[in-house]
Amino acid sequence: MKVLGIDHPAVAANNVEKLADWYCEVLGYEKVFLHPKPVWILKAPDGTLLEIMPKDDTSRPARTTWTPGWSHVALRVEDIVAAIEHLNKFQVTWAGELSSAIGGGKVRSLLDIEGNLLQILQRDL
Repeated sequence: MKVLGIDHPAVAANNVEKLADWYCEVLGYEKVFLHPKPVWILKAPDGTLLEIMPKDDTSRPARTTWTPGWSHVALRVEDIVAAIEHLNKFQVTWAGELSSAIGGGKVRSLLDIEGNLLQILQRDL
């Protein structure tokens, strides 16, 4: 078996429609498929996918970037300064300052409207 890559990450949402709309309006995704459950499949401009599905009744645990398990989704951008300016227009909640990225480049962490940790990342590679 040969893994070709990651098909999609998935996020369990309090409000599937509202979170899907946020990813489309703020981050440039587009809605490509709706399952009746409801589950949205969104597509980024580069063709990568994101699934937004309803959460269950489990409480959200407190997390940091270094909490065990999957931590965050890093979204690559061409120009991190322009991306920060764009996101500031939407009054996003920043979860850190602009800093050097592990492996090269610049990174800044933020939260989506439901508190999920994201990063925007400009790579030097």
